Amino acid sequence: MSLLGVLGTVAAPSILDIKHSLTDNNIVPPESFETKTRELEENFYLQNFVVRDDADRSEKLGTAQEYEKRLAAMPTEIEMPYNSVVGNYINMYLGRRRGLVADMLALHSYYGNIFLEELLKEGVPTELQYLPVIESAINPNAVSRVGATGLWQFMPATAKGLGMEVNTLVDERRDPRMSSRLAARYLKQLHDIYDDWSLAIAAYNCGPGNVNKALRRAGGGKKDFWEIYNYLPTETRGYVPAFIAANYVMTYYDKHNIAPTVVRRQLVTDTIHVDKRVHFRQIAEVLDIPIEEIRMLNPQYRQDIVPGNYRPYVLTLPKQQTLSYLMSEDAILAHDAELYARRTTVEPGGSSNEAGETIIDESGERNLTAAERQSANASQNVTVAMAPADAADVRQITHVVGRGENIKDIAKTYGVSATDIKRWNKLRRGKVKEGDRLIIEQRAAINPDQVKTVASNIPAPSPRKDTAQRSEVPPPPARQAAPAKETVPPPASRRNDVSASADNSRTKQQSAAPRGGKADRKKDAPRKQAAPRTKDYTIKSGDNLEKIARANGTTVAEIQKANGMKAGDTKIQAGATIKLPGKAASQGSSKKKGTSSKKGGKKKRRR
Repeated sequence: MSLLGVLGTVAAPSILDIKHSLTDNNIVPPESFETKTRELEENFYLQNFVVRDDADRSEKLGTAQEYEKRLAAMPTEIEMPYNSVVGNYINMYLGRRRGLVADMLALHSYYGNIFLEELLKEGVPTELQYLPVIESAINPNAVSRVGATGLWQFMPATAKGLGMEVNTLVDERRDPRMSSRLAARYLKQLHDIYDDWSLAIAAYNCGPGNVNKALRRAGGGKKDFWEIYNYLPTETRGYVPAFIAANYVMTYYDKHNIAPTVVRRQLVTDTIHVDKRVHFRQIAEVLDIPIEEIRMLNPQYRQDIVPGNYRPYVLTLPKQQTLSYLMSEDAILAHDAELYARRTTVEPGGSSNEAGETIIDESGERNLTAAERQSANASQNVTVAMAPADAADVRQITHVVGRGENIKDIAKTYGVSATDIKRWNKLRRGKVKEGDRLIIEQRAAINPDQVKTVASNIPAPSPRKDTAQRSEVPPPPARQAAPAKETVPPPASRRNDVSASADNSRTKQQSAAPRGGKADRKKDAPRKQAAPRTKDYTIKSGDNLEKIARANGTTVAEIQKANGMKAGDTKIQAGATIKLPGKAASQGSSKKKGTSSKKGGKKKRRR
């Protein structure tokens, strides 16, 4: 061999040299490195099934020689070479991210069994179980900046291409078992394309298109991740080294002073198929399971709803509760069914039920009562102020926090806001634990009939000037469009002038009374009207009191009064006959609230 040949042989680095000597300070670490440990601490599994080690353990890193030796000893099918990039990732995990490693070890005690089962079914290397470490920090609800979701961080297009369901209620990317099964299948397909696990893992991160482009740019028929390293996207360059580092720290954590996790009690689960629409809260309250536990076991249901009426879905529950669900399914579906029911047909502009009656809850009755009393002053826009409730109506309740409860659930139970609970108990953060005692303030329900109202101190507006001038002319008979035998009173602004002739006849009998006396004040008072006649009305399908009142020029209060109904009684039956007051009744109730056209001693000005 010539000297040139010898030099050429020495100068050309082998692929092993590239793997072990690679340095790159410009790589972008995966988003999982940014995961906040405090967010994982709120995970239901970490709070209830794992004993956390709170001891202050000092940081203990290893040397490059130790990392290389231990990686080489790992029983893996996928090659685990060491270089400075891998070493930097290992030091990041063992240093400032050691708390995250402890949490991921705890989560892996549950999710790792699912990963192993699905990987073994597809016949792929089991070391791929640590891919979710760098993808999501083993958080099934993780969402990346670009929209990748779940333990295995699938993009929507990739997930749908693999057959996952992604919609408003269900996102199977969050389903631990479904996403693990399809991730193993997808990785196997990528390996079939490249016949190299490092390239398959890189393609899982950036897509086969980017890997194919890097292979073409590298040229020479290269088929190794490390050979095309410089042609890959920046984030993908650090992806395979981070995967190697994750395998190292999840295997050798005890060598670096990271506390092993201790499982307080095993979480054994089973699955059932649900073919009815059911809410998590119905299941939790009937089976006495914390709703947070159901959410943790079934993160794919985004709104706490299993839409089993669309197609059968899998529901994961603690093993001892699966039989209870099957035996109590009817009771679960019937529990608070009206709260979760959905209308299947609605008539526009009418009531939503078959009987044609309008259903108003207790709060609605209070609002309706206030609205009716407000409408009594509507002609002059005089507001009505609700009298403040008596402080004696407020009572305090002590609530002991149960297992799995949070402030949001407690607030919903008592019908108050989470902010009020924190204010009443001087809580800076909204986090509570089992056994905490919380003060809840509740106000007694108000009977609509006992609502007190007081008139506002806002003065009523004065009549328009043009109306004042025309007040001397009585309305022509042709304008009376009301039903026969009904008397329509004149508007408030014209009442004093129209009744002037009648008042003159009374002044002869009261001429002895001094000016400004009782007789003079009685002269200005409006005359009492005779009780208006009523007419019968047959209730049609879709009618309600408000609709009938608008159509007949009256108010709900007047209809209730004419039929002897209570203020809060709004239920009517299609086909029944009720009495409707004449328009004079509703107009008269409004006119009685009118104010004099002279206010503050100012005289009317004529044009």
